[in-house]
Amino acid sequence: MIKRYSSRRSKLSQAFLNEKLKNALSYDRIAGYFCSSILEVAGESIENIDDKVRIICNSGLNVEDVKAASYANIKMKQEWCEYLPEEKYADENSSSRLKKLYQLLSAKKLEIKVIPDEIYGLMHGKAGIITYKDGSKTSFIGSINETKRAYTVNYEMLWEDDSQEAVDWVQEEFDFFWNSPYAVNLCDFIISDIDRISRRVVIPLKDWREDSGEVVPAVAVEEPVYRRDFGLWEHQKYFVELAFREHKKKGGARFLLADAVGLGKTIQLAMSAKLMALYGDKPILVIVPKTLTCQWQDELKTLLDMPSAVWTGKSWADENGFEYPADGTRSILKCPRRVGIVSQGLIVRKSEAAELLKQIRYECIILDEAHRARREHPQKDPDMYKAQPNNLLAFLNEITFQTKSLLLATATPVQMYPIEAFDLINTLALPNEADKVLGDKYSIWRKRPQTALDYISGNVDIPSTESEMWEIVRNPFPQKSENNRRIEIIRNQLDISDDTAVLPQSMYGELRLSQKQKIKELYFDDNFIKNHNPYIRFIIRRTRKFLEETINPETGEYYLEKIDVELFGENDEEALELMGYLFQAYTIAEEFCSLLSSRVKGGGFMSTLMLKRIGSTMLAGENTAKKMLSWTAEGKERLKDLYNDIFDEDDEDNEEERSEIKELTKEEIECLEKLIKVLKYNKDTDPKYERVLSILQNGVRDEGPWKDKGCIIFSQYYDSVKYVANMLSSEIKDMKIGLYAGGDKSGIFEKGRFIKETKENIKKAVKNHEIKILVGTDAASEGLNLQTLSTLINLDLPWNPTRLEQRKGRIQRIGQISSKILIYNMRYKDSVEDKVHKKLSDRLRSIHDMFGQIPEVLEDVWIAMALNDEKRAEEAINKVPKKNPFEIKYEENIPKTEDWQACTFVLDKSEKLKELLKGWWNI
Repeated sequence: MIKRYSSRRSKLSQAFLNEKLKNALSYDRIAGYFCSSILEVAGESIENIDDKVRIICNSGLNVEDVKAASYANIKMKQEWCEYLPEEKYADENSSSRLKKLYQLLSAKKLEIKVIPDEIYGLMHGKAGIITYKDGSKTSFIGSINETKRAYTVNYEMLWEDDSQEAVDWVQEEFDFFWNSPYAVNLCDFIISDIDRISRRVVIPLKDWREDSGEVVPAVAVEEPVYRRDFGLWEHQKYFVELAFREHKKKGGARFLLADAVGLGKTIQLAMSAKLMALYGDKPILVIVPKTLTCQWQDELKTLLDMPSAVWTGKSWADENGFEYPADGTRSILKCPRRVGIVSQGLIVRKSEAAELLKQIRYECIILDEAHRARREHPQKDPDMYKAQPNNLLAFLNEITFQTKSLLLATATPVQMYPIEAFDLINTLALPNEADKVLGDKYSIWRKRPQTALDYISGNVDIPSTESEMWEIVRNPFPQKSENNRRIEIIRNQLDISDDTAVLPQSMYGELRLSQKQKIKELYFDDNFIKNHNPYIRFIIRRTRKFLEETINPETGEYYLEKIDVELFGENDEEALELMGYLFQAYTIAEEFCSLLSSRVKGGGFMSTLMLKRIGSTMLAGENTAKKMLSWTAEGKERLKDLYNDIFDEDDEDNEEERSEIKELTKEEIECLEKLIKVLKYNKDTDPKYERVLSILQNGVRDEGPWKDKGCIIFSQYYDSVKYVANMLSSEIKDMKIGLYAGGDKSGIFEKGRFIKETKENIKKAVKNHEIKILVGTDAASEGLNLQTLSTLINLDLPWNPTRLEQRKGRIQRIGQISSKILIYNMRYKDSVEDKVHKKLSDRLRSIHDMFGQIPEVLEDVWIAMALNDEKRAEEAINKVPKKNPFEIKYEENIPKTEDWQACTFVLDKSEKLKELLKGWWNI
């Protein structure tokens, strides 16, 4: 029998829903969009149903999102959080409704599935089937959603039909969607978050500062990185909690964060800085390479909703791009935000602005890429405590006295010499309040650094007399907060708090025999020098291998989900041949390089660059030859312009005079003219481009086309990536090709037509599977999350092997939709790339295993191989130690952190923002 209902004639909540659900056994419902449906559905009378309610609804998931269950859950979580349920349902009535909803979901009395709206578009067809205890059924269709407003406010119509034909018809529609391979169960995060929001309490900043409870989660749980991004991993949470806990103590937080590339050092530092900024009342200073200033500002804004200002060299520019009026260099003291970001170049040049920064007292200073702060001649007399520092290290050694906390970050704390690690740790330790790091000025760790490092590495026997043992152990004595039972017992028995870092020399003679025995056990049995030395305690390092192979005892799962890597292009069969016109061009280029390097100091760099550029793309080689041909007596400035243009960056922090070229000889000019002629008429048949196209369309072996899996193609050079992106858009006409580069040069190619686009929009398009082929310079190698792409092609190999790790880290990260990523490294056989690859291949693996990262010191190898000087190349390689100079226990079981996700106490968003918007002059 058909019955018709209209909200104009009666209240549908009473006339239909509540009435029809009496004595109901189960209820199947095709609803609308999932966020509102979930949050409103518990407001009605479904809790009395005996069996269960099943709801299928729309979501913004992409079809490809649901191919990997873990990624579908992440995307569902992001969609949920973007709805801002914590703000929309903050009132008391909503909290009560959410509690009911959580009870239904947790008891499995309410089951919800979502289905991508691109399968059948939006679910405008609303329908339901109610089954009663006596076995009878009824069905209905209409305009109504499963919301309180729909049943009580909106104008809605319903048609009920309890005939078997109608019930079967609606049930068939429901079952089709419910059993679809694209239908995904509501993820656990949403269920637990509904519970959290129902109990959510906003606390004032003042109360949070005074409370010792959930201090970190209260700030972090509703940050964008935790709500709308991929969240924080356990190792990241551990560092943030450690840094903030130490910040509140005497001496502050003083750590060197040395996690391997791709493990999220920036977000760990940034989250720590935000906590410190909200807890204290002084400025935060962030010092980074110039190329990373905007990336830092962007990540602070998008991941932490944290305003900041970047010093442009003349004035401050805030997170919205607004540049503040300046009145000379002293404007640097008037940062308009609590967090100020400056370039390392400011320090390296010993600028007036850098001197002014020393006048301020800081809550925290962060130095990224800290390995650039080093002594001038580390190989000379490494046991010298006061060696000659470079400008960056000298600045750091002064400004360390001006800050409560100091956080340094680098993936390579040791580039070549162990003493480089000492210089960074020593900077942390200089203030008297920071004696906990290296002890006082009489400590062996501080006075005789190389001797101490020799003890650690086992190069010499450790001291064994009681007096020597006591000197090593007492100065500094570890804190009991470091979770060692013996240390805790000793401090408790001696009634010494963690605030006392150095124990008196005379104390040992006053100890009881049992207490002395505890000291000896700590020194000998626990191997104090190896396991409790300052380098272990203040360098925090984790590698991907460790996190992928270590089980978190709290969850029973690995700290990181393992993502396998399959490499292609490594053997000679997969290397490209130097043949025909390309061989001719390469031979001419080698002749030019030989001429140039034989007469010009520093010409080796440009020689190598020429050969690498030809080895990238024909177009890049032609452009380089043309630029070189245009050199005049002002060659140095033109060289700098060429370098910046080629590498798509302007890194003033590491500028060097790379050459003394003033003009070219007649022979050199003739070489370049021949080279241009050969390349000009052959660049349209570029072998590397042809290989890229083949891989994208056909794959390499039997793994299928890479374009279907999503691919990022990297090159060091902007003209190469632009050329490849343009060509691909003409060949693969059914796909958009993204171009990601420095400055405002990013955009989208489609059918050979280029449209400029912001980096942010390109990232969104990749995330939503709208772009499956992305071509980028190394501007895309840092700060990008490209989990929807699972293949990578290196068009050319970078000067610094570390870049390969950074590039890989764009796709080998949490949320990757594939369990295995594919990487193809391209090179021409017998080219400079090939020679360097063969020369370094054995050593790179051993170096990587020792340090977890490749030191940035191998540019000389490229130059030597370009000049066929194998002896010099060997010498450059052999400078890198063949064994780890000292064993640092970087990795241990990560201690349990607080449950951030379940935190019900949160800070008021507007109050946080108000605090962070304070300029330095208001502090």
